[in-house]
Amino acid sequence: MDPLTYCLTKPGAWEDEPWEGDVVAKVGDKIFAFLGAGTSIGLKCGRDRAEADELVHVYPGDVSASAYIGRYGWNSIRVDGAVPEDELRELIDASYDAIVAKLPKSKRPKA
Repeated sequence: MDPLTYCLTKPGAWEDEPWEGDVVAKVGDKIFAFLGAGTSIGLKCGRDRAEADELVHVYPGDVSASAYIGRYGWNSIRVDGAVPEDELRELIDASYDAIVAKLPKSKRPKA
């Protein structure tokens, strides 16, 4: 599974490149997945660092706190690593849902 392709199947999702060579998936005007060069994906994996660390403990070689925003519950997950494809899809879904929930109702996609 190509993570970007999966991200773009979500209602209202669109691809952006806010920084040269750094692809992201957005819903409304908010990022829900950092895709970069495609070797890893940055996702919102918890309300805070403690919650996001649960995944780091399960997959210590393939999941780490994201640089700069890790303290807010964002993890970097290696694509094609130990995290199973179906679990990666669930993590993308959860990140998308968490970001949509923070959008004003007027900016939320029609499901």
